This record gives sequence, C-alpha cells and structure tokens, in this order.
Amino acid sequence: MKRRVLTGLLCLATGLLIAPPPAAATTPAPARPRQELLSPTPYQGWNTYFGLGGDFAEQSVREVADALVDRGLARAGYDIVWLDGGWQDPQPRTAAGDLQADRTRFPDGLQPLVDYIHAKGLKAGIYTDAGPYIPGKCGLGSGGGYYQRDADQFAAWKFDAVKVDFLCGIAANLDPKTVYTEFAAALRDNASGRPIIFNLCNPVTSPDWGNYPEEQQSTYSWSYAPGIAQSWRTYTDVGFVGDIKFKDVLRNYDANARHPEATGPGHYNDPDYLAPGLGMSDEEFRTQMTLWAAAAAPLVVGSDVRKLSQTSVDILTNRDVLAINQDRAAVQAVRIGPAGTTETWVKRLANGDRAVVLLNRGDLAQTLTAQAAATGLAGSRFTVRNAWTGQDTESAGTLSAAVPAHGAALLRVAPARGLPGVPHVTAGFPQVTQVNAVALPAGAAPVLAGGDQARVEVLVRNDGLLPAMLPKAKLAGPAGWTVRELGQAPLLLAPGRTATFAFTVTLPATAAPGGGTLTATSSYDVLGHGRQQQVTGTPVVVAPAPPTGSVVLSHHTWISATSGWMSPTVDLSVGGWSPISMLGTVYPTGIGVATPSTIRYYVGGRCTGLTATIGLDDAVRNVGPEGATSTFQVVGDGRTLYDSGLLTRDDTRQITVDLTGVRVLDLVVGDAGDGGYNDRANWAALTAIC
Repeated sequence: MKRRVLTGLLCLATGLLIAPPPAAATTPAPARPRQELLSPTPYQGWNTYFGLGGDFAEQSVREVADALVDRGLARAGYDIVWLDGGWQDPQPRTAAGDLQADRTRFPDGLQPLVDYIHAKGLKAGIYTDAGPYIPGKCGLGSGGGYYQRDADQFAAWKFDAVKVDFLCGIAANLDPKTVYTEFAAALRDNASGRPIIFNLCNPVTSPDWGNYPEEQQSTYSWSYAPGIAQSWRTYTDVGFVGDIKFKDVLRNYDANARHPEATGPGHYNDPDYLAPGLGMSDEEFRTQMTLWAAAAAPLVVGSDVRKLSQTSVDILTNRDVLAINQDRAAVQAVRIGPAGTTETWVKRLANGDRAVVLLNRGDLAQTLTAQAAATGLAGSRFTVRNAWTGQDTESAGTLSAAVPAHGAALLRVAPARGLPGVPHVTAGFPQVTQVNAVALPAGAAPVLAGGDQARVEVLVRNDGLLPAMLPKAKLAGPAGWTVRELGQAPLLLAPGRTATFAFTVTLPATAAPGGGTLTATSSYDVLGHGRQQQVTGTPVVVAPAPPTGSVVLSHHTWISATSGWMSPTVDLSVGGWSPISMLGTVYPTGIGVATPSTIRYYVGGRCTGLTATIGLDDAVRNVGPEGATSTFQVVGDGRTLYDSGLLTRDDTRQITVDLTGVRVLDLVVGDAGDGGYNDRANWAALTAIC
C-alpha cells in the first residue's frame, strides 16, 4: 500500500535536479560479445515483495529458500530467490559510492545470503531502480552514473537476476527506453562476465496511476524491451500487498495480452507475480496460474512460501501446467473469438499441440465450448488432456469443460490416432433454474432461504466418438436438505447429444444462513473402458433473515460485498479514513466503496422501497483532479430498477426505488468506463422500507 500511495505522489514529480555521483564511480567496461541466450523458457522463482514486505531480514529469506526446496517448488523450477526493494541500508551507498545492504538486517552484507542460496541449488535475484536515488521519493536508485558500478557489484556478489524498477526514474522524469538500454548494456558487460537475467519493471507509469506520455508508460515497454531484457512488466502491480483481487489479475492479463508477438525464447511479457493465499480463492488462483502458463509468463511466486497451503503448492507444481508454460516454443496464447464474460485462448506448442484455455470471468459456473478446428488443428478426432485433472479423453471436434465461476479449464489438444479413446463427456455443474416455481433470471446467482424449494438441473454432453451408455446423475445437498429426482435417465447418450437430469431440492425451514454445496455425481459406461464418473459441485448461498420495518441497510447483514480496492466500509468512506461526505454534507450512515463494486442483500420480497443519497466522496478532492467518475445501479432479481448514468465529483442524487417483490437486491457501482482511479463512491443514508 505504501508503494501505491508513493506512486500517486511520484506522478507529480518532474524536473528534479540530481547530484552527480562521487568521483569513485567506475566507467563502463569495454563491450564484450553478447552472452548466450538467458532463460530460453520463462524463468521461475520467488520474490519478497508481497510475502515479506519491505523490511525482510536475512533469516526470513533463508527460511523461504529452505521452504522452496523442502516443499518441492525448487524441483518444479522455482529456483530464483529474489530480493525486492527493502534490502538496502537507510544510507544506500557508502562514502565510496558502493551499494550496501541494511546493516542491521544483513549485518555481514549480502554475500553470505547469496552463498547460502547457491548452496541450496538455487539462484539469487536483487532489486534496484533505473533512476537516481532521491530521498523521500524512492528507496534506492542506480541512476546518475552508477549503472556500471552497480552491475559490477551485483555480479561480484554473484547475483543471477536483477529487477530494475522505475520509481526513481519517473520521479526524475527520465526516458525509460534510454535508461533501460544503458542499464542492460551495463549488466551484459559486467566486470565478472556473469550472466544476469534482467527484469525490466516499469509499473508506476501504468494508465491506472496517471496521464503519462505514451513512451513512458508500462504499456510501451514491449516495443523496445525484447532486445535488451529477459522480461518486462506490462502493467501495474497485480494488486496491493495482502489484497490481491481476481479482477486485477484479469486486468493485468488483458494488458499483458496486447502484444503477444513480443514474447519468444529468452524474452517475455511479464504480467507480475503469482499470488496464492493473498486474497483470492483457490479457484481464482488456479485461474491465474492457468493464464500465466498460457501466456508464457515468468512464474514468480509473491507469497510467503513457508505459509502456503498444500493446495497452493499443488497448483504451483502441476506438471502438465508447467509443461505448457515451459514449452520451448515460448509462444504466448491469443484469444480466438470475441472478448466477454467467457473466452477461449489458444497457445501453439512446439510439437504442434494446442493449449486451450476456456476462461469464465463471470460469477456463475458454466459449461464452455470451443472447436478444435478454430485452434488451427486439422482432422476429425482429437485427444484432449485436462491439465488440471490429468484426464485423457477423445473428442470429435468440440472441446468442452465445466468451468466454475472465476475459473478456467486448461486443455492440451492434439490429433488422435489408433483406436477410439474414452469419449469427451462433460458433466455440468448443478444449476438452480427455479426458486419456488419462479424461474431464476438469466445470470442471477442462486440465493435460497429456509423453506425454499428449488429446481436443479445437471446437463451432460457427449462430444466424443463413442456412446456413453446407462448415463446417470445423482444430486446431494447439505444435511437436512431433501433431494428428489425428476424424470427417467436415458439408456444411452449418443455422440453429439446432451441429456438433462432434473431434481427438486427442498430446504428445511430452519436452514441456517451461510453457504451450502449441491454436489452432482454423473456416471456412464463406455465400451472397452468401463464405468466413468465425474463429480461437480455448485455453492449456494443460504440467505440471512430479510430486514423488517424501516432499516438502515448499511447496518443489515449483506450476502456479499466487493470493492475495486480494499473492502467496502460501513458508515465511512472506502478505506475507513473519514466520515462519508459529499459536497460538504456529512452522512452518519452508509457504505463507502471503490469501483467496481457490488453489494448484495437478501430482502425476501418483503420490502417496498429503498432510499439513499449517492455520489462521490469528498475525499477524492484530496487526491487530484483526475478520475472520480461513477455510475450507480439498483438491481432487483437481475432486473435494473434504477440507473444513475454518469456522476462526477460535483454530483449527488437522492433516489427512491420501488422494491416490491424483489428477493435479491444488488447495489452496483461502475467506473463509468474510464477506470477506477480515484473513484470513491458512497451509498449514503441507505434505508430499506420493509
């Protein structure tokens, strides 16, 4: 967070006078022949920034190095232990002009730590900045004439990789291409002749953080970085320390995908670090891993490896997924078909196979499909290996997968030969289609309450060449829920056909608020391959009691609440730093959010109206004139009941909305199409009449 706040301040810093370096600074060594190709496939490792913060010490880094080995991550290729910003002393240079580590946290300097890392069979990485050190603006810088001296020092310490930031660089209003090219030359020509991976890191100039000239932006690095660096950051940080959000992972992936042609063996687009256990669910992190693998991105873990769950470790070390990332062709996946809530991405592999990603950005599980022919493969039969499950099937041309909300399937597809294999059958997730005999609106998340009766359907499709015989589906719910099958199962599911299995699910009147899971077990026989089985599960919300009377809704229990950054705050502006205030009026109650945001309540059809004052918080005026635009929507059971249109920092609206008959209420705030910079929105004096 401190770094992000600093970034906003640095946007205003230009034209600073930089003192010359001490006379002891060395001059660049004569150019030598270019080193062999470094990192022919995307490098892997770990970085201190998210997991240990900026005040890490030698012992904690040693312990993480131990954990990389002991937990199997090093064996899976995560072999760089990377020190990010914070290793340096409060006085980063000695009187002679040499860089020095913090003398308290690294009392013997960095050499013993590097030696320890190497003794574990690992590599060591370090951090600096392309700009000159400016006290109060950035913590460390190699600019102002120190490039060769620092490159020689890193090589003398036997570092294997260097991350070069641009906090100091933008504060000094430098040109990234010019200074990064100079730094790259210094690294290549270091006095020790040591090969050093160069990670060009210019995230502070992303459009999220200011209006920079194109040539200074992170989104411009691709145009020059492939010739001088092994990787380059393509956008801002993937999130805040301790608060990585799935939407920001998607944002970084999308920015990274703009120039796939820049990636190739030895040079890679870099969408930032992997973030298990730092705010996302396991499913969301699995999706990040899928996307980064398909993008041929460097795989650098940002979490504290000592604290990772075994599930996270298993995701990071999946052999099939890593094989796709480490494919020697180093081709970056591209989208086929339109952008949207669901998408298909394809990566060509060195042996001619295709890695296919079926991405579900949405909040509901779906069965997604793509055509093998659209991936560039020819033929009428295709082997399909699910990289996450290890299941091998055969398709007649349609590639399908049941993909959870915020999930992604990763399939390795190739032309098939020989006898027909197990047919590519996909059992969908249980879908709630009706609640109390009323159809659930398309795209609406299922919300149930005690005593409700729901219709649930499971769709099974056969995209293989062989029939699936005696298909069956069973459904189970939480303890106390009653499940009844509807209809008869077919005797056979022919190739190219689907079957729907339907059930009635009844909740007990005393069902406790919280969550439950509907689990479907689908099975079928395949001639010569025996009985096959798939298990899919759908989480279902069991709602809290609806409000009664005239209720301050911000004090009522919500079902879920999201905010573009940080978390929604009750009776305070987002972040909890100040009372809710708009155009000088302070409101004692309400909800503060950053865009985009959705607050969901269960009102159970018992409320008749909603009142509120909406607008941008006065806190935006403390940041600057940029940003601060939002839209507000009130949505009932999937239907828009109110839409504010564009609101700026100078607008507020008092709204009254009819809620008659509404079961599930969503309060939605959008960024008005210009990004979420400085968008701090309020639902003030939010009152439900029930």
